[in-house]
Order: sequence, then C-alpha cells, then structure tokens
Amino acid sequence: MITRPVKPLRLGTRASPLAMVQAHMVRTQLLAAHGWDDALIEICPVVASGDKILDRALAEVGGKALWTKELDQWLVSGDIDFSVHSMKDVETHRPAEFAIAAMLERGDVRDRLIGAESLSTLPHGARVGTSAPRRRAQLLARRHDLEICVFRGNVQTRLAKLEAGEAKATLLAAAGLERLGMGDIGTPVAIEEMLPAPAQGAIGVETLACNYDMIGWLGAINHEPTFACVNAERALLGGLSGDCRSPVAALAVIKNTQIWLRCAIYSGDGQYKEIGEAMFATDDDSAAARLAATLLERAHPNIRASFGA
Repeated sequence: MITRPVKPLRLGTRASPLAMVQAHMVRTQLLAAHGWDDALIEICPVVASGDKILDRALAEVGGKALWTKELDQWLVSGDIDFSVHSMKDVETHRPAEFAIAAMLERGDVRDRLIGAESLSTLPHGARVGTSAPRRRAQLLARRHDLEICVFRGNVQTRLAKLEAGEAKATLLAAAGLERLGMGDIGTPVAIEEMLPAPAQGAIGVETLACNYDMIGWLGAINHEPTFACVNAERALLGGLSGDCRSPVAALAVIKNTQIWLRCAIYSGDGQYKEIGEAMFATDDDSAAARLAATLLERAHPNIRASFGA
C-alpha cells in the first residue's frame, strides 16, 4: 500500500502563466484524489531556457530540451519530486531515468486563429506569426501567398506582438487559451483544416523512474485514454525520426476501444504533403512506428528531407 507523504511534495514547473495554471491543475487533482490537505504539495517555478530566448525559432537554439532541462536537473538533484509539462513540448525520446507517470484529461486539441475570421479571409500576402514548422507548412499548403514570420514567447507575449502590428494574424493552441480564461479569443480552426501537433492539449506529469511512491500517487490522476493516445502520437514521432524542425501533425482518439491515429507530414514549404491513418489496439506498441515507416516510404523526397530520411 502506498503511504501518505511524510513531508510536502515539491512540484516543479516553468514559471510562465500557462505553465503555472497547469501546475495548479495537477496539484488540485492530486490533492483531491488522495484527500490530502493543501500543505502537502508545494509548487516550485523555474524560468526555462526556452522562455528566455524569444527572437529565434526553437530549432535554432536547442530544440524541445530547452523546456525540460532545468526541471530535469531539479529532479535529479532532488530539489523537486515531480514536474509538469505541456506534452507537446517534451522531447520524443526521454532519458531512462525519468518516467512520465500521468497525463490529465486532454483539452481542446485545435488551434485558434487570432486576427482573422478564417484562413481564407486573410488578405493576400498577409504576415502570419508562428515559429512552429507544422503550422508554417500547413498555412503555406493552404495559402502559398502568406508571409510567415517567427513568433515566439508565451501566449501574452505573442498576443502583444500581434497587437503591435508585427503580424496580421497568429495561431495559438485552444487548450492553452481556455486554461488562461481566454477561450473566447480568435476562431477555432477545424481539425479537417489543420490537424494539430502531436500531444497538443495534453498535460504530462513526470518523476524519477525509481520514485515508486510518486509514480503510485500520480497513477490516481492519470487519464488512461489521453495517456494511450498521446503515447501513440509520440511513438509516431519516434518512428519518423523527426525533430523540432520536422513539420508533422497527428491526432489519436479512442474509437470502439481502439486507437484511431491520423497524421500528416509535410515539406518545410508546405508544397508536398503525405497523409495516413491506422486503427490498432491500445496495447499495440509498434503500430504507430509502422505507420511512420509507411508514410516515409510513400513521401516525396522534399518531405523525407525534413525528417532526415
């Protein structure tokens, strides 16, 4: 039987407004699941490297590890007991010493377009701000005339850039906006128009793989359908051998007790696209990788170049 913590647990998080909201969501659910009093979980924020560098695309300055490395260091040193992440920002391959022990129920997976009613109503040649290769490729696939400029920073920073006229429009994750109480901003983009990024809308909780008590406590808040679907999307990423420069979109959902995984990979300029889907059992750990191999085999060479193939 898993015992009650003998001292307060320390939850590490990035210090951005959205990350703090997500940390409080994890804290609230964990306290409620175990009937613990508020004093048993302390939130410990850190300014991540990825939040300090805002003038360049993530791929140019170290990739997704910039969101996790400080929290990883704190876990190893024992300064925190567990950490919270937006799963979209977590590297596909994590060191074996860490375990993603739980995911909260997934939020809205869609993007929201800020600055225009729809992609089709954007003026010819409009500047759209985004630093995501997936969004860039999808925008250019639909609208070759658009000018894409780098937009980095947290939600508030990007909205301020938009207000300052640095771009006509931008795209933000609907789940993040809703968690910040800004769910009425912009217009949701249908999944059929823009398939989301793998793991978009999901919150993950990580601890040391050897911390069995923490893993046990976190199991009480794990949303199993989200966990299965997000892991399928991450397995697809692993099979593609892509990195944060690789334009890939994917969404897995539970359908009739199986996982239905849809995906699309692009050339960087959006000119070429390869789509695929698969239905498989939740315990089929190799299905997503098989789909990835099929996609790369069929893909145009300009797409494969984006994935190191």
